[in-house]
Amino acid sequence: MRALVTGAGGFVGQWLCRELLSDGWDVHGATLTGAPAGGTLEDWQRDAVMWYDSDLREPDDVATAVDEARPDAVFHLAGVAYVPDAGNDARAAWSNNVLAAVTLLDALVQRRRAGVLDPVVVIAGSAAQYGAHPPESMPLTEHAEQRPASVYGATKAAQEVAALGAWRESGLRVVAARSFNHSGPGQSASFLVPALIERAREARESRAPSIRIGNPAPVRDYLHVEDVARAYLFLALRGEPGEAYNVASGAGISVAQLAELVLEHSRCEARLESDPALARGSDIPVLIGDATKLSRTTSWTTRHTLEMMIDDMIDAATN
Repeated sequence: MRALVTGAGGFVGQWLCRELLSDGWDVHGATLTGAPAGGTLEDWQRDAVMWYDSDLREPDDVATAVDEARPDAVFHLAGVAYVPDAGNDARAAWSNNVLAAVTLLDALVQRRRAGVLDPVVVIAGSAAQYGAHPPESMPLTEHAEQRPASVYGATKAAQEVAALGAWRESGLRVVAARSFNHSGPGQSASFLVPALIERAREARESRAPSIRIGNPAPVRDYLHVEDVARAYLFLALRGEPGEAYNVASGAGISVAQLAELVLEHSRCEARLESDPALARGSDIPVLIGDATKLSRTTSWTTRHTLEMMIDDMIDAATN
């Protein structure tokens, strides 16, 4: 089996390449800058991937990657992944998250119509597509209304609309994933969990009395990135074309509870201190997903607890 992973050099992309290689796939990775210099992939894994320097907004770059990879499955992960970045440059977010997806989908549709390729296409979306819903409606199923409250969420919703539209119009076998929060070794410290781990380490070493967090109240559903990568693989193998699937744990934890857990596992005795400067103005109060549909369709289940995720990240940060 041959896979083309877009955004393969990114955080989730590298974990997915690992998962695919472990499952015996021939892996091709499209990134803006070719093979990543370091990170999650071991040297032999990085060498096993065929890398392409690809700007997915450019039809010629997409054509090269698609025609050389000749994929049985395409995993579209490329795009702006950090919510504040999308909000700070909406034009870049729409270009990278929507135009790139449309360009890729168009190339795949053309080749399917020509009888050259018929890949399954897993589109990586986000829980941010749902926006705010009442706490009593949690966990959200795939039937929940999408009402994105950020540029990032809106671009991910639009990407899914384009992808499922391609399926309805052409028969391109699109499967949409709506992934809730996930973290793990290799994630940028711009994101919450690695940032908390870094602050806990610094506080322990300096014996600082406190660490700063933003809004302590928002509740989120967290998964280990390895479980998310495996969900994408399962969706490619067993997902129903034209359908959307939540990738979620079904359990929520507040920012404050998560921070306390990080402090405990970091053996840091500092207390939490709320810093309004770190809070986001558009924080959704509660966002928890129901992954029953994913589990029933593909037999996917989580292998990692939240505590395991935190321990893996602490271990990676100290090695």
